[in-house]
Amino acid sequence: MAALLRSVRPAGARALGWARSSPAARASLPSLYYAAHRGISTISEIPHAELRAWLEDKVKLCKPDAVHICTGSETEYDQLMGDLVNKGFIKKLNEARRPNSYLALTDPGDVARAEQLTFICSEKAEDAGPTNNHVAPAAMKERLQTLFDGCMRGRTMYVIPFSMGPLGSDLSKIGIEVTDSSFVVGNMKIMTRMGTQVLEQLGSEGFFVPCVHSVGRPLEPGQADVAWPCNLEKRAITHFPETREIWSFGSGYGGNSLLGKKCFALRIASVLARDEGWLAEHMLILGVTNPEGQKRYVAAAFPSACGKTNFAMLEATLPGWKVECVGDDIAWMKVGADGRLYAINPEAGFFGVAPGTGMDTNPNAMLCAERNSIFTNVAYDRDNDDVWWQGMTKQPPAGPLTDWLGKEWSPRDVKG
Repeated sequence: MAALLRSVRPAGARALGWARSSPAARASLPSLYYAAHRGISTISEIPHAELRAWLEDKVKLCKPDAVHICTGSETEYDQLMGDLVNKGFIKKLNEARRPNSYLALTDPGDVARAEQLTFICSEKAEDAGPTNNHVAPAAMKERLQTLFDGCMRGRTMYVIPFSMGPLGSDLSKIGIEVTDSSFVVGNMKIMTRMGTQVLEQLGSEGFFVPCVHSVGRPLEPGQADVAWPCNLEKRAITHFPETREIWSFGSGYGGNSLLGKKCFALRIASVLARDEGWLAEHMLILGVTNPEGQKRYVAAAFPSACGKTNFAMLEATLPGWKVECVGDDIAWMKVGADGRLYAINPEAGFFGVAPGTGMDTNPNAMLCAERNSIFTNVAYDRDNDDVWWQGMTKQPPAGPLTDWLGKEWSPRDVKG
């Protein structure tokens, strides 16, 4: 399993949010860990009263040593990723070959979405759907309160304001994720529009989806951290449709921790869409322009591992035709006042499985991954300080390779 991500940031029009309300108790707040480069630097400065109360409640529950409200700046991203590199937790790749890119290696047990540990906590069991795991919300909340109590001791709580969809679009939604993983912050910087501008858009009464994540590995004073903290025995990825909440514990991998992706953009968004009269679908979006300049958009649903991303990133070979990728995974769609169907890709980057991807199968994906990318669990090309995976090139690099488990690798290790 391997992931590659690339930042893509289209602009959006202005839109208004709407209010949510639920009282929460106040709590004393720890100090700020990183100085904010601009905008809001402490919870008390946030103009949104409900968000302030929610954050203070999560600080009281999780008990972090410090709180950092993410600005979304490039300086912040460089600081956080640089800190992980300096600790030896991730590798910075060859800047000349693959600028601003990194390699991360996970715990061997934390390598995929944990579907068997993913729960829909709806009031009615039938509302969870026939293929999902259901737990009553009260029972799951009781379990989560125990899991999250003190889970961020010795760590920093990062507050990530993010927008699913172009900031300000009337099809977009805002989420707030708290996490104790700076690696998650780096990934959310690529996969969403995040930072101070999202808090500005949210204003004092805007709607937001509350998202809580922890790797589940508190640190005692003087205890050394590990490269990939997780808590495999206690993992739980939970969704509360009625209250629009997402809670995830114990995993740092992909959609288990980047809560804007499957958790928000499909599971919670599908409930919002049902209640508000739109659609949140697991679909690609591409635009096709014919030689006469007529442009049409296509949204298409396919099962996993069948080439959906390759289809979304097609290159036209017919003379005069043009194909453009809008999104390769998720589509939010709504019928406009003019009766036409409109759609956005709620994500800002690409997240895909690398093996089998090369210039002969998906050149656009390879071009996206040339820079500004985070790679997970692929081989490390030691001679070139770069990454490699099966299918990237017809032959592996001539020099030594280290696999994602840290072992020497050669083509002879491929089975079948």
